Amino acid sequence: MYRYQAVIFDLDGTLLDTLEDLKDSVNTALLTYGCKERSIDEIRAFVGNGIRNLLIQAVEGGSSHPDFENIFQAFKEDYKKNCKNKTKPYPGILEAVRQLKEEGIKLAVVSNKADFAVKELNEYYFKDLDMIATGEKEGVGRKPAPDVIYKTLKDLHVEKENTVYVGDSEVDIKTAKNAGIPCISVLWGFREKQFLMEEGGSVFAETPEELISLLKN
Repeated sequence: MYRYQAVIFDLDGTLLDTLEDLKDSVNTALLTYGCKERSIDEIRAFVGNGIRNLLIQAVEGGSSHPDFENIFQAFKEDYKKNCKNKTKPYPGILEAVRQLKEEGIKLAVVSNKADFAVKELNEYYFKDLDMIATGEKEGVGRKPAPDVIYKTLKDLHVEKENTVYVGDSEVDIKTAKNAGIPCISVLWGFREKQFLMEEGGSVFAETPEELISLLKN
């Protein structure tokens, strides 16, 4: 028996390894406007608070750079075309999510990634799993604000007491806390365990198999 009726997942670093495609699109935009490229480790550190914040950190001078808005737009246009080039589900995650679906658990994705990309990636990689997928939208508070979590709970027709959030970052820990639901932090994503513990993480899954076990205990 599962402890929860619904599982809400983060996307980047939790379900999908998106770093290479993010790096490529960021660097394409940066090079177009004469900015220096960023490494994969820098991109890993920058993700989690939405794509605009990603670019603010990636561009020297941030949003004060005279070409920032053009760089940001160039990134969005490139990523829209190339978000599935190297992105892939983490090993074992498809099987784990499919198991949850087959055993009657309601599923959703809530991400700070742009809504267009969240929906496209969900449809491409998880199209047979009927997951509600929501990304960052203008006018809606992004994580760690609980707004999208609350809307997702309504869409799933479940109470927060019967729901758990699964993510890989400090933003996910804060989001779950703000929404009043428990959080399981996965360790195959973009943050180290020690860092997550310092940010308030207390329950950890090293593998998708361990995640399933935690959901049942």
